[in-house]
Amino acid sequence: MQSNTFSGLFDGRNVITLQRVPSTNEYLKDELSKSTPLREGTVIMAVEQYAGRGQQGTAWQSEPGKNLTFSLLLMPSFLDPKHQFRLTVAISVALAQWLESLLQTPVTIKWPNDMYVGDRKIGGILIENILQGKIWKSAVVGIGINVNQTEFSPAIGAHTASVKQILHTDCDLTELMTDLCRYVERSYQGLKNGTYDAQLAFYTQHLYRLGELHPFLVDGVRVNGVLSGVTETGRLQVDFNHHTVDFDIKEIAFVI
Repeated sequence: MQSNTFSGLFDGRNVITLQRVPSTNEYLKDELSKSTPLREGTVIMAVEQYAGRGQQGTAWQSEPGKNLTFSLLLMPSFLDPKHQFRLTVAISVALAQWLESLLQTPVTIKWPNDMYVGDRKIGGILIENILQGKIWKSAVVGIGINVNQTEFSPAIGAHTASVKQILHTDCDLTELMTDLCRYVERSYQGLKNGTYDAQLAFYTQHLYRLGELHPFLVDGVRVNGVLSGVTETGRLQVDFNHHTVDFDIKEIAFVI
């Protein structure tokens, strides 16, 4: 385990690099449960994460040493717990802006927080919130980005992208993480400073398939609808024949 100072996110905070770990989110949550307090901005980065998870427990496939797999500790106690979606928006906006700057190509946000280039997923976020009564004590923000990996399993290969596939060059993972965390810090500070409306506007405008007629699975049935936006609490809004229905994450799925 290597520990060093990370200068970009909350100056002077720690980055801990692990050679092999099941999940950086789980590792960070375990560290939070110990008596020694962790500072906001602590980063856990894995060379190999062999049991990473996405939304709804889906597996995250990653070749050792090829991709960005890390978790970041935030303490958004300035937000009411009922506004948890606001952090999702802020982090998603940071990641999308960073990717667009890096790749020089449009990036969309597949609701709620996957990053897409065209119809291919290049990364995603998993935020796990820890509440203490009515206080939002902390948030463990897991981030995964396909960087230098170019071969993926046949099951996901057609719908998966990586930075190297787009830029045709290897990238330094530590440099990328440092740069990405600057974007996260800026967006997080913006959330603190009251710029959420602008963040939500960016998030909505960058939603994958926004305004397009698209097939979805609802209760196992394939239906066509037009994605129109999200609610204040993060529910997806889809129009069916001019009738808008709000969905939670377990209630609807994209057909890609």
